[in-house]
Amino acid sequence: MSLLKSIFKKKETPIKTYDDFWSWFRSNEKSFFNVIKQQGDIEKEFFSKLSPKLNELKSGFFFLTGMMNDNTAELILTADGNIKNINFVEELVAAAPEINGWKLTALKPPSNIQDTYIEMAGYKFSSDNIWFYPNNNEWHPDEIDVTIIHPDLNENNRNDITNGVYIFLDNFLGELNFVTTIDNLNVVGNDDVEAERVPIEKLNDYLIWREKEFVEKYEGVRHDTEQDSYSAMEAELKSGNKLLAIINMDLLKWESKASHPWILNIEIKYDGSRRNGMPDERTYQLLSIIEDEIMADLKDYDGYLNIGRQTADGIREIYFACKDFRKPSAVLYRIQQKYGVALDYDIYKDKYWQSFDRFIN
Repeated sequence: MSLLKSIFKKKETPIKTYDDFWSWFRSNEKSFFNVIKQQGDIEKEFFSKLSPKLNELKSGFFFLTGMMNDNTAELILTADGNIKNINFVEELVAAAPEINGWKLTALKPPSNIQDTYIEMAGYKFSSDNIWFYPNNNEWHPDEIDVTIIHPDLNENNRNDITNGVYIFLDNFLGELNFVTTIDNLNVVGNDDVEAERVPIEKLNDYLIWREKEFVEKYEGVRHDTEQDSYSAMEAELKSGNKLLAIINMDLLKWESKASHPWILNIEIKYDGSRRNGMPDERTYQLLSIIEDEIMADLKDYDGYLNIGRQTADGIREIYFACKDFRKPSAVLYRIQQKYGVALDYDIYKDKYWQSFDRFIN
């Protein structure tokens, strides 16, 4: 009988919600804790079981683990720097129950500069050999532009040094701070330094000061698009296909663009091979329904400004400028799952909306 039970054992409940995941985790946490504490085969006994369960929820979850002390294991869930997934990592950890012996953390936290040391590809990265200086741009004064100095950088090892610097900053500043506060980052060697070096341990204070300035400057800034005028543009591509765009030109002339620094770029692919890259009537109606639903969730007075759309070569692109990146991630993921069309989206920081200069020029 026991043999039959092992052969026909009950199939595990699929993971569909955050509660499902944490229920599964709680039922296994003691064995997970023991393998971490005893420094056993963590890859086999923990990670290989954890990863597929997280993937049942959504792709894009990464993780780190270790013992904080003799009695507490820490599981850090991370988006690995992907802006689109930060919201889901935070939601998952926020939904976690109290589990005795575990600290559950959303995103890699910052670390003390004395504890931040990376050795990679034969090079060292620490406060002893990394400096920075800020770059000021009179045309883009709100951008946080930083140059990092590593003395070992040359043209032959640029990729290795740059990757090492990024990992160092990710650990020093913390995942969220690193991916959301710095707009432009450049890595140079000693020969290309153009300003006075500042110790890297002062970078976090500099970023806090700049972010505080930015928030105070644009606190409460909103734009009502109801009375805005839109321009219709038409062009012929080299392929002979048509390009049609409808763009809010009043919005592109707005002087407070930096108040909505996150750009949401949505792409929906369709078959336009028989209509010079344009959708047929049925597809056009579906695209309109999807766009209307997105706009119903992302309203201008909440901080989500619809800049317009472009249609060409079998792709409908829809553009928003946003106050934040979390809600757009959640809305687009839900719509992606609901309609099952070839919909993809990207969220990135562009304080001066330079992505749309082509529509002005």
